[in-house]
Amino acid sequence: MASLLDSVDQRTRLAGHNRLELLLFRLGGEQIFGINVFKVREVVPCPPLTRMPNANRVVCGIAHMRGRTISVLDMGSAIGHAPVQDPRACYVIVTEYNRRVQGFLVTAVDRIVNMNWEEILPPPRGSALRSYLTAVTRVDDRLVEIIDVEKVLAEVVGQEVDISDSVRAGAKDTKPTRILVVDDSSVARNQVKRTLEQIGLECILARNGREALQMLVGWAEDGSLAEQIAMVISDVEMPEMDGYTLTTEIRKHPGLQQLYVLLHTSLSGVFNNAMIEKVGANRFIAKFDPDELAGGVIAALEHGEACAAAAL
Repeated sequence: MASLLDSVDQRTRLAGHNRLELLLFRLGGEQIFGINVFKVREVVPCPPLTRMPNANRVVCGIAHMRGRTISVLDMGSAIGHAPVQDPRACYVIVTEYNRRVQGFLVTAVDRIVNMNWEEILPPPRGSALRSYLTAVTRVDDRLVEIIDVEKVLAEVVGQEVDISDSVRAGAKDTKPTRILVVDDSSVARNQVKRTLEQIGLECILARNGREALQMLVGWAEDGSLAEQIAMVISDVEMPEMDGYTLTTEIRKHPGLQQLYVLLHTSLSGVFNNAMIEKVGANRFIAKFDPDELAGGVIAALEHGEACAAAAL
């Protein structure tokens, strides 16, 4: 199964072209689920697990893999399915999210598919698992549900959003202003919002790049951009339009091209630094460190970079 990911590094070339690849898997039934290949380190048959006392109910145990000890979570149980009965018959998708490496137990892994983000849509309103989905799509005329892994991890591991006193003190001279926050995960949007509110900033929220671009173009065309926002903080992976494409479109638009763009994503590695230069973003910060995020925003505002739109 690990052979599925042998060429994952080559697949990073898809980014910046509003494309992605999904690893498809199942959780004990016929429904197909997906996860972005960029988040996946490897897929392996479930190794021996050591149970931990008082662990969260969805944590199956810890595994020792390649010199690292990682927690293995039952993905199905985390989103409301029945717990796995025999982990030995399952696979572990080893992932990196928000600076943490963890494994997700799944019953079967299917294949990798290459798709356009325009084919990835927000989940339908009223769907049974909507609270655990960031998006849906269709592959071979079958519905694929893309899980909000950040929500799962926030519920299991928790996420600190309080900033330190030293960072808070550094914001004392920051003028109240508004930031456009773009992320398909409701958990991630609220994490950013709660973090920035602690330094006196207001957030306008958008669920994906297309929605954000429509808002930005509207403000630019009616001359109110500088009054509406000082900068954009955007996730990269989002349905309909990803953050790289959003940044590219911002730089192409004469009324938006001076806008400060900070990419804030759980994707990690040197690859992101190269993409920042390619698409014209001002900065990249990996999710999720409230001090680093708040500090980055404060620095941009203090140096006037984020307020370049005011000169338009």
